Amino acid sequence: MSQNNFWKNLKKPFFVLAPMADVTDASFRRVIAKYGKPDVTWTEFVSADGLVRASEEGKKKLMKDLLFSEAERPIVAQLFSGRPEYMEEAAKLVESLGFDGIDINMGCPDKTIEKQKSGASLIKNPELAKELIRAAKRGAPTLPISVKTRVGYNKIEIEDWIPALLEEDIVVLTIHARTRKEMSKVPANWDLVKKVVAIRDSLKKETLIIGNGDVKTIAEGEARVKETGCDGVMIGRGIFGNPWAFRKDGYTPTLPEKVKALIEHISFFDELLGDTKHFALMKKHFKSYLHGFEGAHSLRENLMNAEGAKEAQKILTDFLSHS
Repeated sequence: MSQNNFWKNLKKPFFVLAPMADVTDASFRRVIAKYGKPDVTWTEFVSADGLVRASEEGKKKLMKDLLFSEAERPIVAQLFSGRPEYMEEAAKLVESLGFDGIDINMGCPDKTIEKQKSGASLIKNPELAKELIRAAKRGAPTLPISVKTRVGYNKIEIEDWIPALLEEDIVVLTIHARTRKEMSKVPANWDLVKKVVAIRDSLKKETLIIGNGDVKTIAEGEARVKETGCDGVMIGRGIFGNPWAFRKDGYTPTLPEKVKALIEHISFFDELLGDTKHFALMKKHFKSYLHGFEGAHSLRENLMNAEGAKEAQKILTDFLSHS
């Protein structure tokens, strides 16, 4: 497969961080790396077309999505595109930035992404999907190439869709166990992950299979691995307000620890992203970190009214000193 395939050295089962737009940005990933480092870290998804075609100002903003620290390794950059020529160029850039792998998003249900012949729309266009994989390999010949997708578009299509991807000898395939039509409105169907593993085995492919959908803890993930035979589990929503989610000992943080982590998260956001991203993006995290205790609602209200990082940090520091 690839020259620098870190995946083959991971102990199974492994647990990886889901790429979530405007959530798992550089600031949050730094906090997660400190308190509960996953076995593999993913960036948010980034437009390959934008990395190649955008104005200098646009590229500057996109490059913020590709910021990472050494503590996050191994780290995979997730790209989306419907244009093989742009995927190849963007893959070349990602390789030059020192990433450990490239993942291609073939599952995002956002209509603006799909209009670009990208994301989940690729489930309906296997030939283009294959071309994109080949383009990423050409652009980044030393990096392992993986794909994240769903089990179908309007209906379950694993019998055709999964073999088409596996034919390209991708190193890893992450399966979100819902169709595009289902979005996240129904429970993830992990029986389909088991079927994907069986398809992989029947084709005698070495591709590692990661299951994704509704898993919030390592313990839940371990149970899913036993059920399905998959090699790893991707955790997404389980990390909201909980940078400790990937700790193997099931650690439960205290309220002061959560508040201190949130202060750090705000600090990283301001330092790394404050010049290109609006502080309002940070506010979606407040409820996740701060709930289930007396005074949580009024504390969150104060934070939502904060006009910037410094004011929010002061509110939290004052809360800690009085609690």
